[in-house]
Amino acid sequence: MILAELPFASGGTFQVVRGDLLEEPVDAIVNAANGHLAHGGGVAGLIARAAGSALTEESERIVRARGPLPAGSAVATGAGKLRFKGVIHAVGPRQGEGGEEAKLRAALGEAFMRAEESGWRSLAFPAVSSGIFAVPLAVCARAYVAAVRDWFDSGSGGSLRTIRLCLRERDAIEAVLAELGLRP
Repeated sequence: MILAELPFASGGTFQVVRGDLLEEPVDAIVNAANGHLAHGGGVAGLIARAAGSALTEESERIVRARGPLPAGSAVATGAGKLRFKGVIHAVGPRQGEGGEEAKLRAALGEAFMRAEESGWRSLAFPAVSSGIFAVPLAVCARAYVAAVRDWFDSGSGGSLRTIRLCLRERDAIEAVLAELGLRP
């Protein structure tokens, strides 16, 4: 269900939706990842279980080759058994490490860049860093909205035309709608 839609002069569209990330009508999804790309719990665990072993094996190869990924970065993998063209693993910050909002904006910007590099036209992302990483929802909401605005306002978008923020929790929805100046 679309809760809010924000069109940009560049031709891009940002949508805030309530739904299931694994059911999103997009080319690729973003995984709320940790630096080791260990997909144990939360959104990452759901994605990994649905994708099957191929996603986990590819993630492990990336970490073996590069080492742990820093907060603010993102990498793309295949989608395994999922119907998507790929999964982008955005490494969000943990509360208390400092610079959480800037690192979260950077991670999402990197995720958008990975989608663009892959030629994907649409992408959905979850509430990165708001769960077990415990970044306050107000900080997350500012970062989510700012990252999307940065992307579309900078003219960076070529192929990536639709970005959807897929939420389930009422508190997260209210925080994002408030950041957009809308009433929940």
